[in-house]
Amino acid sequence: MAEKSFKYVILGGGIAAGYAAREFAKQGVQPGELAIISKEAVAPYERPALSKAYLFPEGAARLPGFHVCVGSGGERLLPEWYKEKGIQLILSTEIVKADLPAKTLVSAAGETFKYQILIIATGSTVIRLTDFGVEGADAKNIFYLREIDDADKLLEAIKAKKNGKAVIVGGGYIGLELAAVMKINNFDVTMVYPEPWCMPRLFTPDIAAFYEEYYANKGVKIIKGTVAVGFTSDSNGEVKEVKLKDGRALEADIVVVGVGGRPLTRLFKGQVEEEKGGIKTDAFFKTSVPNVYAVGDLATFPLKLYNELRRVEHVDHARKSAEQAVKAIKASEEGKSVDEYDYLPYFYSRSFDLSWQFYGDNVGDTVLFGDSNPKSQKAKFGSYWIKDGKVVGAFLEGGTAEENQAIAKVAKLQPSVQSLEAVKHEGLSFACKI
Repeated sequence: MAEKSFKYVILGGGIAAGYAAREFAKQGVQPGELAIISKEAVAPYERPALSKAYLFPEGAARLPGFHVCVGSGGERLLPEWYKEKGIQLILSTEIVKADLPAKTLVSAAGETFKYQILIIATGSTVIRLTDFGVEGADAKNIFYLREIDDADKLLEAIKAKKNGKAVIVGGGYIGLELAAVMKINNFDVTMVYPEPWCMPRLFTPDIAAFYEEYYANKGVKIIKGTVAVGFTSDSNGEVKEVKLKDGRALEADIVVVGVGGRPLTRLFKGQVEEEKGGIKTDAFFKTSVPNVYAVGDLATFPLKLYNELRRVEHVDHARKSAEQAVKAIKASEEGKSVDEYDYLPYFYSRSFDLSWQFYGDNVGDTVLFGDSNPKSQKAKFGSYWIKDGKVVGAFLEGGTAEENQAIAKVAKLQPSVQSLEAVKHEGLSFACKI
C-alpha cells in the first residue's frame, strides 16, 4: 500500500484531537500538512454528551449537533470544516504499530503513515469485567460507554427492553450519570458499587449522602459494599441476572458497567518515558522523544499549582492540553516561546436536575455549607477543602455561572482562612467576596 506522509499527525479522534485541529487552523496550517487518524467513523465530538443528552428519551442530542468545539461554546467543526482547512480526517482506521524512532505508524489494514511531528491523543479505554475473567461478563446487553458506537448499542437495547430492569455496576461518574439517564428512560434501576459511598475519589461522605438520597428519592436503588462477581444469561445469550459477592442476585435486562478507564499507551511501551500510568511530558506536553507530544487522559504532566506530576482524566484538560501542545509546536517552529501550562483541576457533572462543579484539590479538612437537604426544591450547597490554613479546593452544587466562577477563583488563589468554623458560617459568600 502507498505510504502517506504528513508534517503533523494527531493520533486519536476524540475531544483533544478536535481542539488541537482548531488550534492548528488558528495558528496557521497549510493544506495537506495535518492529518487526524481515528479508529472511530465520525469526526471529533464532545464525548460527555454520550452519558447525558444522547440517551434522553425526548429531545436527544445527535450528531452533527455535538461535534467539537460546542462543548466549550466554540464553533462546531463539521467534517466539511476539516476539508475547507485542508486537514485530512482519516477515519475508521486503527493504528496497530507505532515506531517512534522511524516516525512511522501502521494501520490494521497495513497502511503506513509517516510524520514529522506526532501528537498522541489516544485517550483512555474502559476497564472491562471480561479483563478480570468475571463469569458470564461476555453476555449480550452488558454495556460499556466510551464511544458513539457504544451509545448506539445501548440505545437499541433501551428501546428493545422498554421499561425493563437496569443494573449499573460502578458508583463513579459514569455510574451516576447512567443511573439517572436509565431512570429518565423509565427503567427500574439498581446501582452496585464496593465503596462505602459514591464518587469516593472526589466526594466526601457528606456530599455523597446528598446524591445517594436524591437518587433514592427518584427511585434508584443503591447497593453499596459489594461487587458483581458473575452474570447469568438466557437461551439467547442475553444477560438475565447479576450475581453479587454478598450472595444476592439481581434481575437485569440491561447492565451498564462503569468501573474506570486506563490510558491507551500500549503502542508506545518501551519507546517513551512513562509515569503514573501515563506518558510523561513537560509543561508543553513534549514527551521524552523529540517531536512527539502527548495530551489529554494519557499525559502525566507537571501540575504547576501543586508542584507535582499528575494525570488528569477530564474533558476540560483534554481541550486545554491539546491547545497548549499546538501552541508550543508552532512557537518552537517560529523560535518563540509560550507560557508553561498552568492548569486548575476542574470536574463537573449533570444528572436529573442536578449540576455540580469542583475546582482545585480535594485534600485536607473539609467544611460543608449551604442547603444539602435532598428534598429541597432547589438544593444549593458546597464544600471547601482546607490544607495548611489555605483553601485548596471548592465544590458547589446548583451554582450560577458567577458562583461557579467564584469557587474557581478561590481554588486558584488559595486564600488563608482563620478557622474552619468561620468559613463554614460564611459559606458561599466567602468565595464571592474574594
